Amino acid sequence: MTWIAPAVERADPRYVAAERAALQDFLDYHRQTLLWKCSGLTGEQLTARAIPGSSLSLLGLVRHLAYVQRVWLRERAAGESGLARLYCTPERPDADFDDAAPDGAEADFAVFAAECAAVDAAVANLPLDGTFVHPRLGETIDLRWVYLHLIEEFARHNGHADVLREQIDGATGE
Repeated sequence: MTWIAPAVERADPRYVAAERAALQDFLDYHRQTLLWKCSGLTGEQLTARAIPGSSLSLLGLVRHLAYVQRVWLRERAAGESGLARLYCTPERPDADFDDAAPDGAEADFAVFAAECAAVDAAVANLPLDGTFVHPRLGETIDLRWVYLHLIEEFARHNGHADVLREQIDGATGE
C-alpha cells in the first residue's frame, strides 16, 4: 500500500490575540499550510524536484523546516544540548533536501509533527524577550525575533511549495 500525505485542516490565526498567541497562531498556520500543500500526494510526488539540477522538493521542505525549527527553538532559544542532528551535518549541510526519498516520506512527516510539538514545548515557558547569543554570528537574539524569523521562513518556503504543487498536479490555492 502506498502512503499518501494526509489531509490537513488549517486554522486561521485569530484576529485579536495577545502577542505570544498571535505569533504561535501564525507559525501554526504556516506549518499547516506546508502540510496542506503536500496533502494527497505520494512519496514519489513529494520528492519531485522543482527543476533539473535542483534538490528542492516538497518533502525536502518538510525535512528542512523540521530541522530549522529544532536548531532555532530547541538548540538556540531553549538551550537544549546534545540533540541529534536532523538530516543535516557539517559534512552534508543540504542533506535535508538532498536525501529526501519517497520511501521515507511517512517517517519524515512524523518527524516534522514530533519536532513541532517538541519545539513548542521547549519554548512554551520562555519569555519573548528572553535572549541567547547566536553561536556563529555572536549576536544577541530574542525569542520574539526567532518566532518572526520562522514565520518568514515558512512563508517563503510555502511560496516554493505553491510552485512545486502546481507543477506536480496543477493544484493551486491560497
